[in-house]
Amino acid sequence: MTSSAVIDDFYAIVPAGGAGTRLWPVSRQGAPKFLHDLTGSGRSLLQATVDRLTPVAGTDGVVLVTGQRHVAACREQLPGLADDAVLAEPLPRDSMAAIGLAAAVLEQRHGDVVVGSFAADQVVSGKTAFEQAVREAVVAARAGYVVTVGIAASRPSVAFGYVRSGQPLGIDGAPTALHARGFTEKPDAVTAGEYLASGEYRWNAGMFVTRTSVLLGHLERLRPALHAGLREIAAAWDTPQRGEVMDRVWPGLEKVAIDHAVAEPVAASGGVAVVPGTFGWDDVGDFNSLAALLPSLDGAGDKVVGVAGDVVRIETGGNVVVPGSGRVVALLGVDDLVVVDTPDALLVTTRSRAQQVKSLVDALRERGLDDLL
Repeated sequence: MTSSAVIDDFYAIVPAGGAGTRLWPVSRQGAPKFLHDLTGSGRSLLQATVDRLTPVAGTDGVVLVTGQRHVAACREQLPGLADDAVLAEPLPRDSMAAIGLAAAVLEQRHGDVVVGSFAADQVVSGKTAFEQAVREAVVAARAGYVVTVGIAASRPSVAFGYVRSGQPLGIDGAPTALHARGFTEKPDAVTAGEYLASGEYRWNAGMFVTRTSVLLGHLERLRPALHAGLREIAAAWDTPQRGEVMDRVWPGLEKVAIDHAVAEPVAASGGVAVVPGTFGWDDVGDFNSLAALLPSLDGAGDKVVGVAGDVVRIETGGNVVVPGSGRVVALLGVDDLVVVDTPDALLVTTRSRAQQVKSLVDALRERGLDDLL
């Protein structure tokens, strides 16, 4: 099944939230990672996400869900987005509330349609393969499944979740779709290695495609209070009562990820399918994973985010450098470091400890240095 046409009655939801704390001090609460061009493509992660969704959802088929404080920056980066295509959250309530709100609003406007959720902070390569996976996922979603996209794992990563695949779904138009047998969050290294060896596990990219009636129906059964709150907000969204209802209902909504609220329990009852994705994918979770997406400056393997001319190196190798203060960053005789230089904060750590940068952010918060976060 190959096509270049926009998919009828399909809407792409782009949740743009989180502070990306493992990429501090580049990513901060006021300017999170999805607003940055981290790979040197000339487009921010958010812009690149919308770029790859437009061919399948159309220019009017993308809906963004983001925090109120980020609306202006998102609109500046995405000037073609319609006014009613941006749903603003007054405070974060995790992915289930964000995606569920968009699904409920879209169903209120258009009836029972197929929606897909695609995070704003991921890097994807392989346009044709990505579009093919989305098209198959939509076909499976129309058959009543909650569909996720499973990425072929290139290494036994302990930073990603995994989805276990089963037998073929057997649906015309979705030849590679499989039953999903369950999800596992960030296993240890030994378990991740066993997963790869089995051939049954793929990385869970957090891309979910389903009909609005199916998603909201599962939510009503599994999390009735959350469902009721989202329905109430959606009913008022395109009315003058939106602000009052949002302010009253949203803060009390349960804070839970869509994986835990819907995907995991529905998979246990056989209602989840997985479409294997053969495209390149990374969620850019830390500076070490970012390094894999950047070209080496030379045979030593040093990587630079930004202007390479701002970095001077002698006898170095495997470093990740982000020069962002206007100063020259000079490295001599060091290997496998992460050096991030911004006007008000300097980070120096090792690539092996890149996942622990979040704990450093927590320490800064405990010291009351919120202006740096």
